[in-house]
Amino acid sequence: MRTKELKKEQKQQPKVNVITLGCSKNIVDSEVLMGQLKGNNFSVAHESEKVGKDDIVIINTCGFIDNAKQESIDTILQYSDLKDKGKVGKVIVTGCLSERYKPELEAEITNVDAFYGTNDLKQMLSNLGADYKHELIGERLLTTPKHFAFFKIAEGCNRPCSFCAIPLMRGMHVSKPIDELVQEAKVLAKNGTKELVLIAQDLTYYGLDLYNERKLADLLRNLSDVNGIEWIRLQYAYPSQFPMDILDVMNERENICKYLDMPLQHITDNMLKSMRRGISKRRTIELVDQIRQRVPNIALRTTLISGYPGETQDDHDELLAFVEQTRFDRLGVFTYSHEEKTHAYSLEDDVPEEVKQERLEEIMDLQQGISFEKNQEKLGKTFKVLIDKKDGDYFVGRTEFDSPEVDNEVLIDAREHYVTVGDFCKVKIDRAEDFDLYGTPVK
Repeated sequence: MRTKELKKEQKQQPKVNVITLGCSKNIVDSEVLMGQLKGNNFSVAHESEKVGKDDIVIINTCGFIDNAKQESIDTILQYSDLKDKGKVGKVIVTGCLSERYKPELEAEITNVDAFYGTNDLKQMLSNLGADYKHELIGERLLTTPKHFAFFKIAEGCNRPCSFCAIPLMRGMHVSKPIDELVQEAKVLAKNGTKELVLIAQDLTYYGLDLYNERKLADLLRNLSDVNGIEWIRLQYAYPSQFPMDILDVMNERENICKYLDMPLQHITDNMLKSMRRGISKRRTIELVDQIRQRVPNIALRTTLISGYPGETQDDHDELLAFVEQTRFDRLGVFTYSHEEKTHAYSLEDDVPEEVKQERLEEIMDLQQGISFEKNQEKLGKTFKVLIDKKDGDYFVGRTEFDSPEVDNEVLIDAREHYVTVGDFCKVKIDRAEDFDLYGTPVK
């Protein structure tokens, strides 16, 4: 009789709907949270459109820049309004915005049940009536297709970049031990993951806090040995004190993608100095050249900031010339966001918003032409492609030179060809546009 009562109680337990905002690091945090909740017999959904009046909504927020903060606030208000109307049971807020502005949020949005920071997982679980289960380390409920997973190897950042609020929200750099990461990779591979996208605030700092030396190359070798992992991709590599030994591992191991995401932010010496990037224009150019020499055909992605305080037209023109000469495979641009408590907040935000946007568009227009030309060079060539999804009349996949959600896609006409989502296939490129490739599967 008692067993039946317990089962009945479990069935009546409220469902949890997790909403994830922001970057891929937040995605991993949400997946870990959901894995723990499921391990505690909660019914869990990710961004479900069906929300019941007794359900718990957990919003994992972003607090990086103004637009992201506004999206997080709007989402909190949306669900707190649903709670007021009796359409949601509880609203819980966690993540970067909550870490950074908890007192202000508690004062302004009073009907949220609880606010938690980025390192409060155990406390949140406890308050929900769940236990933090150490045996679930490595167990996640993936929100991505199961064939690829974002793979966070460290938390926080020790870099002093003037514009960045991440240390305020995520704390100082903390590496995960190699053996723990290898175990997590084995669990993912066993469940069908074929691609690991390595992420951190700074991949290249990995290991310094645990082993007193940079250990990214050693980590890559260990992950490369995990059966079932066919691609390992590196994102968010910091240029200053770049560990060149990871390039040797790229050449040694076939399952490490010849791809590197290395945000440079700017190129002029006065901007780099004010940004506190720890690198000069000359050294940046030398580094890019060395990487391309050591790993031929590597795809380089970067991110730039437009309109940083004090950026002159000459700075912008010099940045444009650098983009044109360097010819990155992938490139993104953000307009500068004036973030309180950062080092740059003491500077005057003196570039008008419309000028920031004009400069951003000018850089992206230039990059669009470069991307088109680089894609034209792929015509007639055959690439290994991982099929991510079927979208309308097309199967959509990526080469090793493209990261999920931000880079080129390879489209295959589903009306003429059939391929399996989550599998690799060889594709000959028949047509190339600015950011899309079209191809035919070949045996």
